[in-house]
Amino acid sequence: MKKTTLPLAGAAVLLAALSGWAMYQAYQPVPYRLQGQIEARQYHVSSKVPGRVADLQVRRGDPVSAGDLLFSLESPELEARLQQARAGVRAAEAMAAEADAGARTQQIQAARDDWQRALAAANLHQATYERVQALFDDGVVARQKRDEAYAQWQASQYQASAAEALYRMAEEGARTETRQAAEGQADAARGQLAEVQAVLADSQMRAPRSGEIAQVLLQEGELAPQGFPVVTLVDMTDAWALFQVREDRLADFPEGERLMLTIPALAAAYPFEVVYRAVQGEFATWRATESGADFDMRTFEVELRPEAPIPGLRAGMTVLLGE
Repeated sequence: MKKTTLPLAGAAVLLAALSGWAMYQAYQPVPYRLQGQIEARQYHVSSKVPGRVADLQVRRGDPVSAGDLLFSLESPELEARLQQARAGVRAAEAMAAEADAGARTQQIQAARDDWQRALAAANLHQATYERVQALFDDGVVARQKRDEAYAQWQASQYQASAAEALYRMAEEGARTETRQAAEGQADAARGQLAEVQAVLADSQMRAPRSGEIAQVLLQEGELAPQGFPVVTLVDMTDAWALFQVREDRLADFPEGERLMLTIPALAAAYPFEVVYRAVQGEFATWRATESGADFDMRTFEVELRPEAPIPGLRAGMTVLLGE
């Protein structure tokens, strides 16, 4: 009887001890652990103009430096526009030069000769009128003849005056307003040429920053629509840890706070600094409060940046905070 009682008593004691330990653990605060991930700056390299991929210089995983050629596009339409713009500049500049230079020497000489011819005719008609007037005074010719001679003299004077005006205008050249208008047209043509050249230069796409090629979405020979990202570049020197923090824990992340974060993939912890807390909650989860009332507990994005470059760090790696 005693042999049976002892094992039962021991089992009861063991059960009581386990129950007490379980109750103790149940009332202990749950260790706080927050999981996030590493993010990095991405650049989607695209062209402002459509075209066909003519030369692709990179593959996924290739390291590139700022300014390296990534790809180039081929666009016959842009080449045609460039030729048209160059021809327009040449024509506009020629017109501006003509307006600035004024009339040719031969044109000026011809205008002067016309003026002298009209002036000689006016002098002749004046002398004829004076002779006819003298004959009219003597009663030799009729008034009609005298009036006709007078009209011819006056008309020849007007013709001489008009010829002189044309000569002066040819000698002076184009008006200031005409020259300014011609130069303005030349400037507009140069602007159109510069615009086409800038668009054409944009078909040679270079890396905006140093980094690593993450994606190549089009290959050589494929058509690239306007604004379509052909290459995605990731800059791991501009990386951060991103956490979704519940609002009741947001006070644990003041800006400038230094925290040690564990990166399981690297099997090490590194110092990070809180640099950003979202001003607006992104989403919400339901959680009961101690008062028994349920309310919508929102979550905020928090960014932490490493205090120093971390060798081997990759975008998407898990990062942990807490025990």
